[in-house]
Amino acid sequence: MTSPLLISLVSCLVAVDQASLIGRCDLAKVLHQEDLDGFEGYSLTDWLCLAFVESDFNITKVNENTDGSFDYGIFQINSHYWCNDYQSHTENNCQVDCQELLSPNLLAIINCAKKIVSGAGGMKNWVKWRLHCAGRPLSYWMTGCHLA
Repeated sequence: MTSPLLISLVSCLVAVDQASLIGRCDLAKVLHQEDLDGFEGYSLTDWLCLAFVESDFNITKVNENTDGSFDYGIFQINSHYWCNDYQSHTENNCQVDCQELLSPNLLAIINCAKKIVSGAGGMKNWVKWRLHCAGRPLSYWMTGCHLA
């Protein structure tokens, strides 16, 4: 009796967890629609690699840093510089509430990421992108994705 109940509960938890994930090709389509392919010299493959290394394509990921700031969303945008989390000092350069960076429509986080990439350092502002994506062949990120 307990076993079917436990299996049902676990499946619900898995479904809830998967709801915050976006598929690689679905993300590629959204990024393409929002004109990120070639934005500031970065390809869709750079953006896909960034989303994977930062959040594993998890739209609602929030990570606390040792300095007390938080990173939000699929690109893990930091609250100290880019958004207002109402918990700590912030420069709020994107003029956005950090919770908006967790929205499934991705517009707020894409607009903020564009602002970050347009500034000094480009994608080098993300340490994980520098370590895992920069200067590497990334074409495989688009394998099987059709953007038509």
